[in-house]
Amino acid sequence: MAVDYKGRIGNLIRDARKHRGLTQTQLADLLSTSQSAINRIEKGHQNLSLEMLARIGEALDSEIVALGAGPTHLRVQGPTTLSGSIEVKTSKNAGVALLCASLLNRGRTTLRRVARIEEVNRLLEVLNSIGVQTRWIGDDDLEIIPPREFDLSRINEEAARRTRSVIMFLGPLLHRAETFDLPYAGGCNLGTRTVEPHMTALRPFGLEVKATDGSYHAQVDRAVGPRRPIVLTERGDTVTENALMAAALHPGETIIRNASSNYMVQDLCFYLQKLGVEIEGIGTTTLRITGLATIDVDVDYAPSEDPIEAMSLLAAAIVTKSSITITRVPIEFLEIELAVLEEMNFHYERSEEYVARNGHTRLVDLHTKPSQLVAPLDKIHPMPFPGLNIDNLPFFAVIAAVADGQTFLHDWVYENRAIYLTELTKLGGHVKLLDPHRVMIEGPTSFSGAELVCPPALRPAVVILLAMLASKGTSVLRSTYVIHRGYEDLAERLSALGANIETFRDI
Repeated sequence: MAVDYKGRIGNLIRDARKHRGLTQTQLADLLSTSQSAINRIEKGHQNLSLEMLARIGEALDSEIVALGAGPTHLRVQGPTTLSGSIEVKTSKNAGVALLCASLLNRGRTTLRRVARIEEVNRLLEVLNSIGVQTRWIGDDDLEIIPPREFDLSRINEEAARRTRSVIMFLGPLLHRAETFDLPYAGGCNLGTRTVEPHMTALRPFGLEVKATDGSYHAQVDRAVGPRRPIVLTERGDTVTENALMAAALHPGETIIRNASSNYMVQDLCFYLQKLGVEIEGIGTTTLRITGLATIDVDVDYAPSEDPIEAMSLLAAAIVTKSSITITRVPIEFLEIELAVLEEMNFHYERSEEYVARNGHTRLVDLHTKPSQLVAPLDKIHPMPFPGLNIDNLPFFAVIAAVADGQTFLHDWVYENRAIYLTELTKLGGHVKLLDPHRVMIEGPTSFSGAELVCPPALRPAVVILLAMLASKGTSVLRSTYVIHRGYEDLAERLSALGANIETFRDI
């Protein structure tokens, strides 16, 4: 290994260690080595084996030290029966919204039990690039300290283009800069999603955005402010969040109608209230916000648990006919899903309700029971909260595949996402695409192992993984970055319940 390469690798390891919030001594303890050895490694004075590089990468939860390794894949041996208990992680979508909302605050924000997923990692890279200091405290608490002024000219374009969440910078930044550019957002390839619904929410605050040559070019007219209630043309989660964040730093009252009342929007509202913003109507479609001219407070907030992950774990138990206990389930955001499952003859027990760490969201523990499912009488389709969550709809594809009869799913929100559900046919499922929004699934299914490439959409990708748990023989799911984007250590956590999942890379 050349000296120059040892130095570059040492710098990468040092940066990853600091990003994780670890001292040299703490990293040494994780690797069962000495602090002096870590010091030599970071200075480029230590020879490193591929095994040691892999161990360092695992300890730092960082792809950057797995040099040249390429994409990760999953090898699944099935069929699986799961057992034990698993705790639901905090909400991915709330976490990314709160990272964006931290830009409103000139003081320190500490977020508790943040999901350490790739979507969060990309946003942290963007925040760091414009001058925000972030550090992990322990395993999953995150401290965020903004600079006096953001340096938007240095924004990390590569990281920004790997997440759709960066569009939620528009609401906070319109108060901090009169002109700025944001790289086009990427993320799931789910069809054409333009900035226009966000402009319906933000134009009343004086923001105009033009999309040219790969960036959103934003310009703000400070003389413009909302003169009447803002009526959203799309009851979208991120659109509502952008409107909320813009209203938070607008002195006076803002009324938002046709607002989303979904779980991540409620978490954002609770956080804004901790910042001193007055909000009425949380959980309804009309929000009344009294904003502030400036926000400069040290705040500590714990987002609630993720109902989409909870649904993923329910689906894993159902398709493998397993008895497991799922703790900290945000029941108010899963009541429709559970009602549909009960209609399909799913049996489970639930605990008494208790309150999440945010002080608001209702949680329960669920204990699943092996059940012989039947297809529902009516089609399954999503609706805005309190209806069946759009992100939970794909899980009903793999659930329907093990139910007796025909099930119709109608994914009316996204263009072409239903197409990815037909990948279940490669594992033995009977899924017929009726049009880009509707599929018909015939069950029950005897899944068999196969090798597939991960769909580019997050939830369908997890659906394929769950079907592999119930498949006879060996399955391989290739290029699983999209799953890491939205789930923290999903394969490892399923393995702790008894699944046989191996992570590997091509050599």
